[in-house]
Amino acid sequence: MSLVEAKRLEKTYVSGEVQVQAIRGVDFTIAPGSFVSFVGPSGSGKSTLLNMIGCLDPPTGGTLSIADTDVSTLSRKEGARFRGEHIGFVFQDFNLIPVLTVYENIEYPLLMVQSWPQAERKKRISQVLAAVGMADQAQKYPGQISGGQKQRVAVARALITNPKLVLADEPTANLDRETANRIIALMKEMRDEFGTTFIFSTHDPKVVKNAETIFTLEDGALKQTDTGGIYA
Repeated sequence: MSLVEAKRLEKTYVSGEVQVQAIRGVDFTIAPGSFVSFVGPSGSGKSTLLNMIGCLDPPTGGTLSIADTDVSTLSRKEGARFRGEHIGFVFQDFNLIPVLTVYENIEYPLLMVQSWPQAERKKRISQVLAAVGMADQAQKYPGQISGGQKQRVAVARALITNPKLVLADEPTANLDRETANRIIALMKEMRDEFGTTFIFSTHDPKVVKNAETIFTLEDGALKQTDTGGIYA
């Protein structure tokens, strides 16, 4: 059983007469509840691949299935709806809205993509705030909390809709070593508690050594697949 399955997946960007093949016919499967890292040098295609899995950028060849849906055939509107219902995101620069409180930042995806009654929203937000250890910071603004706390809020926001999948693009890049280790541990706890699949694009060996599956990309091609621990 797979949550994500790519078959001969390709992405080519065209600028005038120039074509750049960012992803070159890759095949992979990711099981539900996995902790997975895509690794490789800058320009290897990691972010492009994450953008396709996140329904932000459509493939130009092959197929990509997520939760039994062929997302490679979805329109922009259908992709946005699918993304809102099934996928959460964690970014290296947090992407919190500075004029909203911690509580409001976490609530935002529920207001945008799901019609949750207020009482249910409040209950779900309280649950996730407690899970990431930020319940006592709910009324503060992003500018009033540390980088590690911001990333905790970002993890909470990614989990608020109870997605099947969370995509994390260099989530520890702006964190010190100790804080990064705490965030990685937190995400593993969230995986265990909520059954969410986490997929990382990263250069950080601290993230990679915690991955159960490691896909190595080079020049847009999948060069190697390893099962956990090789970077430990």
